[in-house]
Amino acid sequence: MTTTATTVRSPAVAGMFYPAHPQELHQMVHQFLQAVTTGIDQATKVTLVPKAIIAPHAGYIYSGPVAASVYAYLASIRQVIKRVVLLGPSHRVPLHGLAATGMSSFATPLGQVPVEQAAIQQLLQLPQVTLLEPAHEREHSLEVQLPFLQTVLEEFTLIPLVVGDATPAEVAEVLELLWGGAETLIVISSDLSHYHDYHTAQIIDKMTSTAIENLRPQDIHAEQACGRYPINGLLSVAKAHRMKVQTIDLRNSGDTAGPRHQVVGYGAYVFH
Repeated sequence: MTTTATTVRSPAVAGMFYPAHPQELHQMVHQFLQAVTTGIDQATKVTLVPKAIIAPHAGYIYSGPVAASVYAYLASIRQVIKRVVLLGPSHRVPLHGLAATGMSSFATPLGQVPVEQAAIQQLLQLPQVTLLEPAHEREHSLEVQLPFLQTVLEEFTLIPLVVGDATPAEVAEVLELLWGGAETLIVISSDLSHYHDYHTAQIIDKMTSTAIENLRPQDIHAEQACGRYPINGLLSVAKAHRMKVQTIDLRNSGDTAGPRHQVVGYGAYVFH
């Protein structure tokens, strides 16, 4: 493999999914976070360090308030988390398994996040993980999480993986390898149902939330979540570790900034 020690993955959707100007982006993310009421008291926030979260990845005007609901949960333990394992679905490049990257860092208008290449090299020993830069170049599912992470955490390293057609067991094996301790946070990027009317979306998304809360990957299908492959892998691992899941927010674009005849669902979840 050819190594590139100074390569940076540049933002692909800045100015489209979120503001390209650093000050405007900083202000927008802070406004989302300040508007959040999580319903979890301060003492609980400090003592319960989440192992994983699920957050949506649409344009910020649509999904930003829902994503902020779970990222605000992390703010009080920001000094604990030093390593983020970030998985999201592939929207542009068809692939089997999981796509890693040889980039040294991922950039947003808020700065660069270093990629933990030592962990990437470990992952490449697994048959379901390959080095595939095209899968990362235009993919928004990972990128839109970064400004939130850069805002609520202190310094951290990143292990970014784009997930294609992969079984829950294949994703679970990757997560187990990267599990670590309290310093490692797993972030799964996924929206829920797509392009149903408001009422239908509410029904489908509630079913998906129930499956997530009950750690039942077998109950989440293609039409329920674009990130079903990484979600189902996380649910398999969470079940093995006897984890608890809390739904922090469940809304859709009809609740935030869009019309109600055709909506996209968004959910935010925390795993302890």
